[in-house]
Amino acid sequence: MRSFEDRVDAGRQLGERLAEREWSDAVVLGLPRGGVPVAAEVARALDAPLDVLIVRKVGVPWHPELAMAAVGEEGAVVRNDDVIATAGVSRDELAAGERRERAEVEQRAVRFRGGRAPESLAGRTALIVDDGIATGASMRAACAIARARQAAQIVVATPVAPADVVDALASDADEIVCLSVPPDFMAVGVHYVDFGQTSDAEVIDLMS
Repeated sequence: MRSFEDRVDAGRQLGERLAEREWSDAVVLGLPRGGVPVAAEVARALDAPLDVLIVRKVGVPWHPELAMAAVGEEGAVVRNDDVIATAGVSRDELAAGERRERAEVEQRAVRFRGGRAPESLAGRTALIVDDGIATGASMRAACAIARARQAAQIVVATPVAPADVVDALASDADEIVCLSVPPDFMAVGVHYVDFGQTSDAEVIDLMS
């Protein structure tokens, strides 16, 4: 099982893998907050511009870590119907969760970009980076945003993800680059020595 010291180490390893080939007019897009330190190392390795794609998980009200949906910029929304049904989440509870997280998406877009416009993706390769993928809901929403922004190619790049999620994302992205697909995934943080929370200040510093 491959493990990473921290997000910087994971980003360097991912950047090395991605730098083995040429990318056509690529933009590296980190998913805040934890995906941005990884994406920053990838952008450095590829000498490519760095931006964020703002996506927020919508958790089950009584189990916030369990994603029942994800919302993002450009009005993107992805729902996990199996989780919604199994948890017995009502339509009103789902709508309230989506409204709350969509407001946070708008606030973070301003905060993290410092008022700058998003990097244009039209006709370019969107390299969407996160520190790991668990359910895939947030990444699917990110792919929808990139598609709406007319990216010519969408590539999901991550240090670690479970095999079933990698397979499922094949319908959302043109390509997936994943360094580690452990048989016993458990959780993203298990595959890091240091998986401390990334702060807003760190994201703003990296984006500046």
